[in-house]
Amino acid sequence: MHSALVRVQNVFGFFTTVTFVTAIVVAFSVTWIPQTPSAGIELRNVQVVKGRPHYHSPKREEYAHIKFDLDADLTSLFNWNTKQLFVWITATYPSKTASEPPSQAVIWDAIINSESQKNPSTPFTLYSSFMNPPKIATRAKRTSKPKKPEAESAPGLLQLQNAKPKYQITDISGQLSSTSNVTLELGWNVQPWVGALTWTTEKGKGWGRWRGIRGGRSKSFNMPALKVKGVNQEAVKGSGKPEKVAEASPVVK
Repeated sequence: MHSALVRVQNVFGFFTTVTFVTAIVVAFSVTWIPQTPSAGIELRNVQVVKGRPHYHSPKREEYAHIKFDLDADLTSLFNWNTKQLFVWITATYPSKTASEPPSQAVIWDAIINSESQKNPSTPFTLYSSFMNPPKIATRAKRTSKPKKPEAESAPGLLQLQNAKPKYQITDISGQLSSTSNVTLELGWNVQPWVGALTWTTEKGKGWGRWRGIRGGRSKSFNMPALKVKGVNQEAVKGSGKPEKVAEASPVVK
């Protein structure tokens, strides 16, 4: 006869095998779910400023402040194996050297949790709901009409108007004014409960039932040029106060 230790080892080995096979099935099952993401990005305003972009910056340099509109539908990226979705917007512009790839800088990002992540079903939550059942309303309270719960939008729907950037753009050269052919692009990273991470599917590069993003890129625009310093700005700078911001309107193609 097998000892108790051998039986425990067999049970544990069978349990881990079943768990591993189940995880593989769940990870590959989402490939049959169609994905049709779409997004629209429009530039609202762009400003180029000469100064210190952060309090710890050692020197003055040019940095950009970009406002945008975003209307995206990423609900098809959510399924039973989606834990959360990491979304970001990058500003892409040509590098100073033609042989180098285009420069990219993130101006905004967000984490969108799935319904299972917002309301996880764990042994602790089940125990808490069992030990603390909802209270029954009294007779007086029953006469009043219950308030209708506000409808929550499905995860993945993003509608931002004149949104401010979370991060300011700087360049290694320290110059951003008059930069041409700048575009805003939407990207994402799907973080599943089980399986591999999946990244942005570009337009025309779908796989199976997963389609590339429709839209997700703004029209190209030019960074505004800095205004020439005047006597008043030099006086402000000499007085120890922060340098005045030079602003201009973007040139959208």
